[in-house]
Amino acid sequence: MSEEQKIRVVIADDQELVRAGFAMVISSQPDMAVAAQARDGAEAVALAETLHPDVVLMDVRMPGMDGIEATRQISALQHRFAADGTQSEVTHTKVIILTTFDLDEYVMAAITAGASGFLLKDTEPETLLNSIRTVFQGNAIIAPSATKRLIEKMMEGDFMAANVGAHGNSAAASTFDSTYTDPELDELTDREREVLIEIAHGLSNQEIADKLFISLPTVKTHVAHILSKINARDRVQAVVFAYENHLV
Repeated sequence: MSEEQKIRVVIADDQELVRAGFAMVISSQPDMAVAAQARDGAEAVALAETLHPDVVLMDVRMPGMDGIEATRQISALQHRFAADGTQSEVTHTKVIILTTFDLDEYVMAAITAGASGFLLKDTEPETLLNSIRTVFQGNAIIAPSATKRLIEKMMEGDFMAANVGAHGNSAAASTFDSTYTDPELDELTDREREVLIEIAHGLSNQEIADKLFISLPTVKTHVAHILSKINARDRVQAVVFAYENHLV
């Protein structure tokens, strides 16, 4: 595999030993390469803007600009590139938040900032590598330990009340209303709603295909249409949308 075909990863962490450890794991893979390393959030943003990596592994707690703010700025870069007409020239950089602390506020802040993944630093190397591949393919990953609590908070309304809607809807977020539904919901076909519900239940594309008796390419097409119609960046935001709109 040529260097151009590999998943290019930037590692952002203020601890050199941590960066070196992740770099060793990533460099051992034939389909990945370490594009650069950053010591803080500001450096990570600068590298994302100049190198356009595929994935950034982002620590939460760093001096100066923290990982959450850096993630927010990297996500904003994509919108800026789209606005000035150069989006075709850049890679849609995905961010995986890595932290020692399994705290709800970190998970929620990471999602609202635009992260595609949230993992603990003690994650097994194989899980980390598979997570990089997962977000590179346009999907999302959240540490299992955080998923159940996140869903519970969504159902309680805490997530929406405390944060601007992750898919961009501030109306539903500023004051949680159990009767409110987004106008975008009406744009979904019945089949797209079915697929969205299964996404919210945590099913993979293949599992959705098996359950609904449709082909995998058809599921992928439905997912792409869903994300576009509800203005969601990824499956994590689609899950938030589904819970906000009482589909699950």
